[in-house]
Amino acid sequence: MDMNKSLAGRRKRQIATCAFVFLLPVLVFMIAYLVWPIIATFVNSFYQWNGISADKKFIGFYNWNKLMHDVDFWRAFGNNIKVMVISLVVQMPVGILLATFLDAGGKKFDIFKSVWFLPMLMSAVAVGYLFRYALATNGGLISSISQLFGGGPVDLLGNQATALYAVIGVICWQFIPFYMVYYMAGYASISEDVYEAAIMDGATHSQYIFKIALPLLVPTIKSAIILSLIGSLKYFDLVYVMTGGGPGTSTELMATYMYKNSFVTFNMGYGSAIAGGMFILITLIAAIAMKILNGKETA
Repeated sequence: MDMNKSLAGRRKRQIATCAFVFLLPVLVFMIAYLVWPIIATFVNSFYQWNGISADKKFIGFYNWNKLMHDVDFWRAFGNNIKVMVISLVVQMPVGILLATFLDAGGKKFDIFKSVWFLPMLMSAVAVGYLFRYALATNGGLISSISQLFGGGPVDLLGNQATALYAVIGVICWQFIPFYMVYYMAGYASISEDVYEAAIMDGATHSQYIFKIALPLLVPTIKSAIILSLIGSLKYFDLVYVMTGGGPGTSTELMATYMYKNSFVTFNMGYGSAIAGGMFILITLIAAIAMKILNGKETA
C-alpha cells in the first residue's frame, strides 16, 4: 500500500515537473510581451518623457489628470463607441446570414466560401490603401460612377459628416468574412442527428434554423460579440492608413490618438496614459458586456 502511494506521489511530481517545463516558455513570453509592457505603460504614464532620451521627469498624476479633461480623447472614445455599435449591428446579422446560407448549401457553395473570405486574407494596411483610392474624390470609384450618371464628385473621406461611416463600412466589409467562418464553425458543431430528428418530427428547414439551430448557436454568438466589441475599441491600422484620424478629429480613435501623442509629438508619458486609459476602458466595457451576456444565460 505504501509502495503504491509512493509510486502515485512520484508520478504526480513527474507530471507536475513535465507540465512546468512545457509551460515555462509560454509563461516567459507572456510576462515579457504581455504583462511587463502593461506594467511599463502604467509606470511611464507618471513621467514626462519623449520616449528616446534617458531623462525622465516624474510628474505624478499630471498626465492622468490631463487625460480625464482631454476633450479630444473623449471624442476619440465616442468614435470608438460608434465603431463598436455599428460593427455589432452590421457584422453579426450579416455574418450569421452568410453562414446560414453556406451551411444550407453544403459543398455546392464552396466557391462562395473562398470568394467571400478573400477580404479577410488581405492585410488591413492593404485594404486601407485600396479603399483610400477607391473613395478618393478625384478618380475614385464612387466619384467615377457618380460622374458617369451625371453627378458630381463624391467626397466621403474628406467630409467630416461621412468619413467615420465610410471607414466603418470598410471595417465591416473586411471582418464580416471572419464572423461568417466563426458562425460556420458553430453550425458544424451541431450534430446532424439534431437536423434529421427535427425533419422527422415535421419541422421545415426554416423552423429548424430559427427554433433549433440559432438557439444552439447562442454561445458562439456571445463569443463573437465579445470579439467584435474588443476589436472595435482598439482598432488602429486601417483607420490610420485611410484617414489618419481626419478630417479634423472626425475619425480619430483612441489608438490613433495614442499613436500621435507617443510617436508623432514624442510625448511618450502622455501617450502611455492614453494607452492606460484605453486598457481600463476596454477592460471595463468587456467585463460589463460579459456580465450582461452571462446574466441572460443564467436567467
